[in-house]
Amino acid sequence: LLGPNGAGKTTILRMLAGILTPTRGRVLLDGHDVHASPLSARRRIGFLSGDTQLYQRLTPRELLVFFGQLFDVEQERLQVRVNALIDALDIQPFADRGCGTLSSGQKQRVNIARAFLHEPDVLILDEPTNALDLISGRFIVESIRQQRAAGRAILFSTHIMGEAEYLCDRIALLYQGRIHVCGTLPELLERSSTGNLTDAFLHYIPEAR
Repeated sequence: LLGPNGAGKTTILRMLAGILTPTRGRVLLDGHDVHASPLSARRRIGFLSGDTQLYQRLTPRELLVFFGQLFDVEQERLQVRVNALIDALDIQPFADRGCGTLSSGQKQRVNIARAFLHEPDVLILDEPTNALDLISGRFIVESIRQQRAAGRAILFSTHIMGEAEYLCDRIALLYQGRIHVCGTLPELLERSSTGNLTDAFLHYIPEAR
């Protein structure tokens, strides 16, 4: 999901995750109405927003165990998942430090691990690599790619065109709260007669012309 600032990307993602209630229409996730049956739907969602915070006094390991218990992950399976995510996202060096002492990149790795923890069917991620350094961003992008390869449905917003080109099967350009154009990367490039997603974005968004 691409779009200029203020286009409505975060609002849409929060409605899909059941955090905001739309003024009209419904959100269905595998047949479950996200707002009529919020608990049932949210068990199937892993959500990460740009302002998601961690419990500062917990360590990453403690936090993941806590959220796993909230999602009723079976205890033996929970330990396996926690250890696997700590390894996959290279959290081990700071897994037992208080979250309040972590850098922004370290915190975002923990947030991604929390979203992945209960193995949800759907991942909704709002700018997951925003303001991260190259190394932290790479860990998160590769983790998203692995979740995609595992067959999970993933919807994420980003301002980084390279991430969209690398990860996405379909790309939607949002403008003033509406989907302006949607398609595969080759389709968007062909329709805009451009050679890369940045040029296509500038072509499709009226205010950039």
